[in-house]
Amino acid sequence: MLSFEIGFGVKRMNARYGMIFDVDGLIGDTEPVNAKVTIRILEERFGLKGIKYEDFAAGYGRGAEAYVKAGARVHGLELTDEQTHAVAEIREHRLAETIRREGLPAFPGVLDLIHAALKDDGFRLAIATSATRELSEAILTAVKVPYERMVYVSGSDVKKKKPDPQIFLIAIERLGLPAARCVVFEDAPSGVQAAKAAGAKCIAVTNTVPAEELVGADLITDSLEQVDLDTVRRLVG
Repeated sequence: MLSFEIGFGVKRMNARYGMIFDVDGLIGDTEPVNAKVTIRILEERFGLKGIKYEDFAAGYGRGAEAYVKAGARVHGLELTDEQTHAVAEIREHRLAETIRREGLPAFPGVLDLIHAALKDDGFRLAIATSATRELSEAILTAVKVPYERMVYVSGSDVKKKKPDPQIFLIAIERLGLPAARCVVFEDAPSGVQAAKAAGAKCIAVTNTVPAEELVGADLITDSLEQVDLDTVRRLVG
């Protein structure tokens, strides 16, 4: 990792803009498989029935444990920290296995935007995701993101989850740019809050929740097909 970051810095000495990408729900269309796997585990371990995709909404973007707790709470089950941790670990492994086996689609526009930025020496790129290293690598590999050419911070590297800004502050530090020159790409309210708390600009995409829940982002869009490098330049100013 160190040799990569040195190479990254030398290649992009004149970089003026940082782009930081969330993974779940932003790069990979993970929410359907997230919900499917978590519903199955909660049913197996606690006998919960009738859990729906939208029951996990309060946990979007906040890490595996918050996601698990949110779905159980809607159905009247308040999991202990020990129970939550156990379910979250099983969920992460099963998700990674499922994605490696079945593949995963990327959201429209995101790969084009990443590849365009990697070709432009004015930009430095980072991944910053609440997912574990194992799960996020499975997602990034499935959708063919060249993450080896990007700064990479996962949930395995931080103690505090979004909306705490820790993960974005680490990514910004590794990019070596001022926070105000960095744009975070997010799909969840907690991610928007974390990006703004870190001092970065934020482009939010309505992949997971409606626009009214993403208030606070500097730009809200229905698809990254509508965003290009000039959008980032204008936003940073």
